[in-house]
Amino acid sequence: MRIISSYCCPAALVALILGSACDRASGPAVVAALNEELRGHLEERAFTGRIESTLEERLGRPVDQDLAETGRLLFFDPILSLTRDNSCSGCHGPNVSFSGSQPIAIGVGNNGIVGPDRSGPHNQRRAPSILNAAFFPRLMWDARFASATIDPFDNGRGFNFPPPDGQTLSHMQHLLGAQGFTPIINRFEMAGGFDGDHETMRAEVTRRVDDIPEYRKRFAEVFPEIAEGAPLRFEHVARGLAEFQFTLVRADAPIDRFARGDTEAMTPDEKRGAILFFSIRSKCGECHIVKGFANEMFSDFEPHVLGVPQVVSSNGIQPFDGPGADEDYGLEQQSGREQDRYKFRTHPLRNAAYQPFYMHNGAYRCLSDAIRHHLDAQERVRNYRTDHLPATLQKVGPKEAVLQRLHPFIHSPDEELTDEQVDLILTFVRDALADPDAAPEALRSLVPAAVPSGLSVHYFDFSATTGGAC
Repeated sequence: MRIISSYCCPAALVALILGSACDRASGPAVVAALNEELRGHLEERAFTGRIESTLEERLGRPVDQDLAETGRLLFFDPILSLTRDNSCSGCHGPNVSFSGSQPIAIGVGNNGIVGPDRSGPHNQRRAPSILNAAFFPRLMWDARFASATIDPFDNGRGFNFPPPDGQTLSHMQHLLGAQGFTPIINRFEMAGGFDGDHETMRAEVTRRVDDIPEYRKRFAEVFPEIAEGAPLRFEHVARGLAEFQFTLVRADAPIDRFARGDTEAMTPDEKRGAILFFSIRSKCGECHIVKGFANEMFSDFEPHVLGVPQVVSSNGIQPFDGPGADEDYGLEQQSGREQDRYKFRTHPLRNAAYQPFYMHNGAYRCLSDAIRHHLDAQERVRNYRTDHLPATLQKVGPKEAVLQRLHPFIHSPDEELTDEQVDLILTFVRDALADPDAAPEALRSLVPAAVPSGLSVHYFDFSATTGGAC
């Protein structure tokens, strides 16, 4: 079997490099060939392994540690929830690498736990990880928050948001700053049944934060106008949340160290998996790109139809789509275009090993199942079972309607991969793209003992296992 790429190993070594587990060798010649082949793939894609170090250059300034610390406290403080029972950390917990602890998120009405025992009414989708979100040009599963230049650091052509905000948040310097305006006005995430429009909601949250002396003091230390007596604006709150997220860049994985010259940073099988991942025949690298605007995040940030099984909650707070109220139309909800039905943004693959569920609705508990879905979506959907999901997520919506719209790469794979080859790709994604500093235990110290509002910080269950290969 010949690897289809611009960089091919000597023919005599191909079988040894990608052969079966029982006859694969890892002698010096094979390792050298692996290194050469993988370096070729990375150079072809301009992958540097240095994206983490570019943050402050892209920002045009150092991260403001004082503002980031204020943002950290706000992130964990339920004061930002108009219902006072949720926080940013309720849906993006450090114990699950700042992703969602549930297959489909639970926002308002929760029991204060972040982990498998979190309960309350479900929303419609899983809360994605916010690690490395500073480099994402489009945010959310339906990509509804986006930089018009496809650069989150550039507001020159504005940031595009759904109505009524439109481009009114484009004065924020970074896309994350603009996005900070949105969770508190979402009735399913943090606003609940509060009586008022978006601006009324933001004004109320701002007033509550401004009334807390410690927050007032902290903001005054960063913003001169606050020190001079000006009232707090929600812009200050959003900037604090964004600044904290700038400290959550975790992009120093084995593949980054390999790209910087440490050829021993990856195991031979991780290198084999990477070569398969980037080769044309696997097609993984066609959507999980690294070049240009992808910022080495392994995503094209474009919405596609992957045919993911439609998981529906029995106690949902957010209505679903379709005649049976058991579908998620994805991008169509924002665009209004029927051709966008079931489209969801390509998920960045960095640190996927630390996530407890996969796909936009947590349809899969195991990373291996999520990968195998791409290889035979029709079989996976038609035989899908929900045994691994909570009792409140046992209903599955229509299957054939989704399969009829599959992305061509998913609908008709050129060539089947063997189980061993799939396992190699899994090894690459799980291990070579995982930054050890993104592991839950490495993030535990970010949980504050208390927050300035005096409200209870959520209980984060660090004992629960995360995803991985299962």
